[in-house]
Amino acid sequence: MNIVITGGAGFLGAMLTHTLLDRYPDIASLTVVDRVPLPETALTDARVTSVVADITNAADVETLVDADTTHVFHLAAIVSSHAEEDFDLGVQVNLTATQLLLEKCRQVNPAIRFVFSSSLAVFGGALPAVIEPMTATQPSSSYGTQKAMCELLVNDYGRRGLVDAISVRLPTICIRPGTPNKAASSFVSGIIREPLKGERSNCPVAQDLPLWISSPATVINNIIHASQLPAESIKGFRTFNLPGIQVTPATMLAAMADAVSPARVALVSNEPDPAIAQIVASWPQAFNNEKELALGFQADSDSQSVLAMYLSQYPVSQAEAV
Repeated sequence: MNIVITGGAGFLGAMLTHTLLDRYPDIASLTVVDRVPLPETALTDARVTSVVADITNAADVETLVDADTTHVFHLAAIVSSHAEEDFDLGVQVNLTATQLLLEKCRQVNPAIRFVFSSSLAVFGGALPAVIEPMTATQPSSSYGTQKAMCELLVNDYGRRGLVDAISVRLPTICIRPGTPNKAASSFVSGIIREPLKGERSNCPVAQDLPLWISSPATVINNIIHASQLPAESIKGFRTFNLPGIQVTPATMLAAMADAVSPARVALVSNEPDPAIAQIVASWPQAFNNEKELALGFQADSDSQSVLAMYLSQYPVSQAEAV
């Protein structure tokens, strides 16, 4: 296996890299592509190469994929609120780069399994209570629009046999470690992550707003599973809604109160942000994942298990106790 991961220096890309290396000893090379190099501590495995590149530049993309490449995981993106603030940058990174990568794969090796990370932000408008596999997309943000356009490109390249390409729509990933980013959904992790560190956080939406989430580990497992699906399992529209669970900020905070301390919840304010609320409220709140589950994709069980998974990796120390 010779793998390329775009956006590989980010949290999800790093986690995908480590999981792939642990799981598949037959990996010959894994190229991590991003705007910044990997730290030296991430380059202890001789199979890993860090490449700094601008994937909106055709000349840079030309160097990333060759005839020996077997898998491309395209994770790089300008996230939701950032794409709304900077339309041109969103188009370049979210749309142009995807087409450049697909075309390069087409030129050198149509058998490459190309996994595009899409988003539930492709949906919007007057949504049904439950999204079905073929519910029409009607994005309410530039980010969602760009992702929807890429899904159509990916599907057409795959339909025509130009590249073995598929899309996976990621739920909101929770709980992300690290620091907040410019995603509209950043608060979903922030209302748990920051209070667990003894820091204040804000929930900018109504606490009873339903959210569709998945833990980082489950998302990674599902992305890898998509890369290994046999061709005969991919029928019709080549996009999969990755399984998630429905929670609300209130149920997430209640889980934290039960598992850690009610004092942590007191660190979370509820000051509305209309711009964030408008974007997040336009996203789906539940999916019919029967097809995906039948194909072996996974879902978390509940918000308590998602929190427990996070605490197992990032325990609350006595020094941080409230």
